[in-house]
Amino acid sequence: MTMLTISPIPAFSDNYIWLVQSGKSAVVVDPGEPEPVLRALSERQVDLTDILITHHHHDHTGAVSRLKDETGCILWGPSGSPAGPFDYMLAEGDTVEVLGTTFDVLAVPGHTLDHIAYFSEFEKALFCGDTLFVGGCGRVFEGTAPQMRASLKKLAQLPSDTRAFCAHEYTLANLRFALQVEPGNQMLREKLRACEDKRRDNIPTVPSLIGEEIGYNPFLRWDSDAIRHTLLKQERLLEDTEDGVFAAVREWKNTA
Repeated sequence: MTMLTISPIPAFSDNYIWLVQSGKSAVVVDPGEPEPVLRALSERQVDLTDILITHHHHDHTGAVSRLKDETGCILWGPSGSPAGPFDYMLAEGDTVEVLGTTFDVLAVPGHTLDHIAYFSEFEKALFCGDTLFVGGCGRVFEGTAPQMRASLKKLAQLPSDTRAFCAHEYTLANLRFALQVEPGNQMLREKLRACEDKRRDNIPTVPSLIGEEIGYNPFLRWDSDAIRHTLLKQERLLEDTEDGVFAAVREWKNTA
């Protein structure tokens, strides 16, 4: 089986639409803006066969109607989504067959209630939308903090060499905030320096590896004594539990 080529298509100010290619066929993930996608398809001379949607926010779905009209592609997205209906409505445990590859569907509510992610064990690839970012996670708009932490825990349990393809270039702001939460984390400092170098050269910081995220992403480190100490010192920890640690870090980031 041939490995897929996965490339970012920048959109808006900081979105990444993911172009997944095998031969002359392609899939896009979370297309919010049509023109960059159509330009990329033309430049690469590939045909769009499918669109994968993670959740209903417009910056992830805004291009769907036009791309569907112009290419006749198949739409895959979460069941019960305000952005639906799709050709195929997906829930936890479903699978998606595109480009000769199987993606498992994971329910990851929290940022939105309809949020799903797509994981290919063969490709070691995860399309996680706005649930997990490099060094961060999405705001909890529709779900609850415990729900979001459970979704992140599900992603953190994937193989450590899984590449996480998130949908935004938020990395530098996330990592700088993370240093406030856990200033003694040397792995975090090294990650920030490496990502600063990439952004100076306009290189995407995405994807990251799940195994590394566990080491520096404060939203996956609810069991860190150092983070708990910081939260207690700043009188931010209202509930001394794993959910409480996560909620306190998320609330801090909301106002940072």
